[in-house]
Amino acid sequence: MSLKLFGDKGPITSRILIVAKYSGVNIETPKFDVSVDNKSAEFLNKSPSGKIPVLETSEGSLFEANAISRYVARLGKYPLCGNTPFETAQIDQWIDFAASDIELPGNVWVYPILGYIPNNATATQKAKGDIRKTLEMLNKFLGNRTYLVGNKLSLADIVVATALLPLYQRVLDVGFRKPFINANRWFNTCINQPEFLAVLGEVKLCEKMEAAPAAAESAAPAREEKPKPQQQPQQQQQKPKKAKKETEDTGEEEEDITGEKAEPKKPNPLDSLPPSKFNLEEWKRIYSNEDTRSVAIPWFWENFDKEGFSVWFGDYKYKGELNKLMNTLNLLGGFIQRLDKLRKYGFGSLVIFGEEPNLDVGICFIFRGQSIPQEMTECDDSILYDWRKADLSSQSEKELINDFWAWDGKFNLGRSFNQGKAFK
Repeated sequence: MSLKLFGDKGPITSRILIVAKYSGVNIETPKFDVSVDNKSAEFLNKSPSGKIPVLETSEGSLFEANAISRYVARLGKYPLCGNTPFETAQIDQWIDFAASDIELPGNVWVYPILGYIPNNATATQKAKGDIRKTLEMLNKFLGNRTYLVGNKLSLADIVVATALLPLYQRVLDVGFRKPFINANRWFNTCINQPEFLAVLGEVKLCEKMEAAPAAAESAAPAREEKPKPQQQPQQQQQKPKKAKKETEDTGEEEEDITGEKAEPKKPNPLDSLPPSKFNLEEWKRIYSNEDTRSVAIPWFWENFDKEGFSVWFGDYKYKGELNKLMNTLNLLGGFIQRLDKLRKYGFGSLVIFGEEPNLDVGICFIFRGQSIPQEMTECDDSILYDWRKADLSSQSEKELINDFWAWDGKFNLGRSFNQGKAFK
């Protein structure tokens, strides 16, 4: 059978060639210029989207790397696709997992380094957290296993290992990958198999995490002069108003003028807490307009209600990644933007410590109630921090809170203040 594979030299193309080595299938790899050849009419007949890799067979062409990998795997005698329907399903689940939980965030992290997409510091930071969670899960799963499915290497191992390959080569440096002993052992087992070595050669693991260049500020687009709309009669300009029924008396849902019922808002459990003497909005006003040490902090301790509110500290988990001040500022700015739902129930001080390239982040938040509310836990950034509740009976804890409000002091640990942001 004559098989030709059109693609680049990246990990996805390599995946198919590794499968071919296990299956004992010979695949030709004609010279292929990705920037030119995938736009030709001849190639678009093989791959309507123009995507690579593409496998040309005597029966026709196949695109999508995982579909090609499954096809090639089934041509050989080595049971890469499993020995039973259940094992086959297990392998398929890992292939889907690789696409969604490794390749998607992995590309967001690595593609800016390669210059394929613009650098977005917030997106990169989110991708790092996603990859870390994936490695934590893999590490736990592989604690008592040599391979992902059964007792032999399968297509699942090939797909997941090649999905992780660019990460291990470019960004998963010694410090980042150190906690994941089982995942590292499994990955090294895979890449040192003869079939992997025949395609990839010796894989050099990342020693220092690569970083994309800082995103350049784009010039603001010129304003386009648009003709002013003709003045309409006042009656026509008025927007339709919702016709509100007397919900206070009848308990009926609100309707708009079309007769459609609006979705009723679910009550927030924080709104049902007993009234508190501490006025969060008044605190925000005083904090913004008065001297912090001499006025705002004394007001805070005179009025704070420890039964109705709580104070929490958060330490950034991955401070070894914080080496650029601009990226760290973008990280905190994005965090604050995603906390709009919390404004009614919280206040926070977010502080950057140290100097480039050794930065750290600590945060201090006031929350309504005695636990971290869902308005915070539903924000993706919250998982990047180790949280602990402040002990308000401790003088040192109170001093630490004061330092966070004032953006000066020793911060209990002697950390040097760099910059701060307030969530109000």
